[in-house]
Amino acid sequence: MDTLAELRAGRLAGAKRIDLSCGLTEFPREIFDLADSLEVLNLSGNALDTLPGDLDRLHRLRVLFCSDNRFTRLPESIGRCQHLEMVGFKANRIAAVPAAALQLPSLRWLILTDNQVETLPDAVGQCTRMQKLMLAGNRLSALPESLAACSQLELLRISANRFEALPRWLLSMPRLSWLAGAGNPFDAKAEDAAIAAQSVPHVDWGDLALGEKLGEGASGVIYRATLGPAAQPVAVKLFKGAVTSDGWPHSEMAASIAAGAHPTLIAAQSRIDGHPEGVEGLVMSLVDSSFHTLAGPPSLASCTRDIYAADAQWPSGVALRIARDIASAMQHLHARGILHGDLYAHNILWSAQGGGLLGDFGAAWMTGALEAAQTAALQRLEMRAFGCLLEELLSRCSDAPPEAMAALKDRCMQSDVAARPSFAEAALVLRREFSQ
Repeated sequence: MDTLAELRAGRLAGAKRIDLSCGLTEFPREIFDLADSLEVLNLSGNALDTLPGDLDRLHRLRVLFCSDNRFTRLPESIGRCQHLEMVGFKANRIAAVPAAALQLPSLRWLILTDNQVETLPDAVGQCTRMQKLMLAGNRLSALPESLAACSQLELLRISANRFEALPRWLLSMPRLSWLAGAGNPFDAKAEDAAIAAQSVPHVDWGDLALGEKLGEGASGVIYRATLGPAAQPVAVKLFKGAVTSDGWPHSEMAASIAAGAHPTLIAAQSRIDGHPEGVEGLVMSLVDSSFHTLAGPPSLASCTRDIYAADAQWPSGVALRIARDIASAMQHLHARGILHGDLYAHNILWSAQGGGLLGDFGAAWMTGALEAAQTAALQRLEMRAFGCLLEELLSRCSDAPPEAMAALKDRCMQSDVAARPSFAEAALVLRREFSQ
């Protein structure tokens, strides 16, 4: 269907969502004919560099996507759309973010990934409902302290920027759970050292035979493959190379290699050399087909929380085993100076018999260059992500869950970051409970 033609012919009356990706250089004024119904407007993948000054005529607009366009400035007119909850301007050329553009009391999710932003205005601190702020791939070296007022902030991406140090106030944000900071000057040496310290084997591209695609994420594509004359079954991840919502693919590669082997972790076995197009890649173990993804990623409505199948349910013993296995994997990562950054059910594979496996290092980063106190605080930020996972597992138990697991969830999610347990403590609690 030619959506633009349908729009101009007046055939989309009452539409709540419009997706237009057709080389637009100007905003189609016919969109205003939908002012009384339109809630989601997706103008990604065009050649736009401005939006109309009267954009607020779309008085029901909640979601605006303008990624992959030619904006050099975040349009001030969006700041007059008082019901906007989600704004996405990924992969433009935005260098300026005016304060007027952020007068958005309902904003929950802001995406400015892969732009040229050097500073954010103090006005960002007025977006007190903000839950997700995605700033990877810009030129930021600082964040305004006013952002500390956004006490609902749960996910923050500042990877692939120019931070020489982490803002200290970040470490006490009461709900911050998913923080990615790789690819900044403060951790560059830690990344290099982590790779140098690991004797990961190298595999020649010619020794691999790729099979079906198993999955695709922001940073790369995963394939089923065989390795060598014996046709050993493996999984291969080929990186896309561009900056993603989580940061640089080479940061993911560094963390995957540094993670080493652990029974409940899906980490790298070897690096790939000799790809004909110079693509970087990793070889990983092929996970048994009995394992499935625990949940889907967050939706526009859920914002920060994963989406489970409507019939997702399990005995409390299965929930306990998954929790124990993930806590063990996270304890291993933290002991190696690695933050996962994206501890979510959609990055966990599980089976009723096999427990849980943690994967996807796209948001992972190193703490080797940080002070011990900073590292401890960052590790306890991730404990809240684990608390969210426990809450989700517990809510889907088909029988009475262990009291110790529920109590651990409460401890992980308390607002006082320093009072949360470590993953070593959490793993011990869960192992004891599982053995009873």
